[in-house]
Amino acid sequence: MQRIFSGIQPSGIPTLGNYLGAIRNWVALQADHDCLWCIVDLHAITVWQEPAELTRATREMAATLLACGIDPARHVLFLQSSVPAHARLAWIFNCVARLGWLNRMTQFKDKAGRDREAASTGLYVYPNLMAADIHAYHATRVPVGDDQRQHLELANDIGEKFNHDYGTDFFPRIEPLILGPAARVMSLRDGTKKMSKSDPSDQSRINLNDDAEAIAQKIRRAKTDPEPLPSEPAGLEGRPEARNLVGILAALTGTDLAGVLRAHGGQGFGAFKGTLADALVATLGPIAAETRRLLGDPGALDAILRDGAARAAAVADPIVAEAERLVGFLRLRQA
Repeated sequence: MQRIFSGIQPSGIPTLGNYLGAIRNWVALQADHDCLWCIVDLHAITVWQEPAELTRATREMAATLLACGIDPARHVLFLQSSVPAHARLAWIFNCVARLGWLNRMTQFKDKAGRDREAASTGLYVYPNLMAADIHAYHATRVPVGDDQRQHLELANDIGEKFNHDYGTDFFPRIEPLILGPAARVMSLRDGTKKMSKSDPSDQSRINLNDDAEAIAQKIRRAKTDPEPLPSEPAGLEGRPEARNLVGILAALTGTDLAGVLRAHGGQGFGAFKGTLADALVATLGPIAAETRRLLGDPGALDAILRDGAARAAAVADPIVAEAERLVGFLRLRQA
C-alpha cells in the first residue's frame, strides 16, 4: 500500500468544513493506504500560542480525530513535536531550499500581511518543515487542498535538489492525492467566505463538538435570501448562502446539488433548514459524544499519542539518519 502523510494544526475544535473537506476523507483513505496522521504542533507555534491553551487544543484535536474514525491501531496518530526526526530533517531542508523559492510562497504573504517584518522566521520557513514532515516517512501521497498545492510543489523541489546535490535518488517524488470535488463549506453568516475556526463569530460555523440545540440554532439563524429553493443547480447562481446550505446537505447525504434540489426544490428555507439541522445532528452527534468521552480520560488519550509517536519514529528515524549520513554528518556510537 502507498504511504500517506497528512497533518492538521491543533488550533481548536475542527469545524464542519474541516470534517467534510478533509477529516472524513482521511477516514476513508484508511481502507487501502498506510496512513500517518500528524497533529502538527511545531507548525502551530509559528504564530504565538498560549502554552496551556496549546496543550488543551492538542488533546482536543486528538480526541476529535479519533471520534471521527481515525484508527490508531491500524494506522498512526501522533504529535509532530514527539518525533525529533521532523526537526532534524527540517534543518537540512532549510539549508537545501533557496530564498527565492520561499519568497514565492503566497501563503506566507497572506498570513504575514502588511507587517511582514514582524512575522516569525518559523512562519517563513514553514514550507521547509512541511516538506520534512512528508519526506521523513518517504510518503508518496498527500491529500491536499488548493491552499497547500504550492507547498507540495516546493516539497518536491527540495527533495529533488537534495537528490541532485548529494548524487542520490533517496527522496521519492510526492504525488498530490486529489479526492474528487471537495466539499467547500462556507460561513453561515457570509456565503462568500470559507467557514473558519478563526472567525470571531461562533454563529458563522458548526463546530464538531456543538450539541443538537446549538446546531439547530445556528442553522435557523444562518443567512439566506427570500427566494425559495430552485429545482436545479443553475438556480443557485448568485445565491451563495443558498448554495452553501444545499451543498452541506449534499455532502452529508452523499448526493449532489441536483439530487438535493430534486427533493427540496420549491421549498422555503424554514422547512429546508429543519431537514439540514436533523442531518447535521445525526452525523455530528456521535462524534461530539465520543470526543467528550475521550477527553474524560486524558491518560488513555496520551497513551494513544505516545504509542503513535513511537511507531512514527520507528519509520522516520532510519530515513532521517540516512539523510544525515548522505549530508556527511559524523554519527558516533553511544558509549
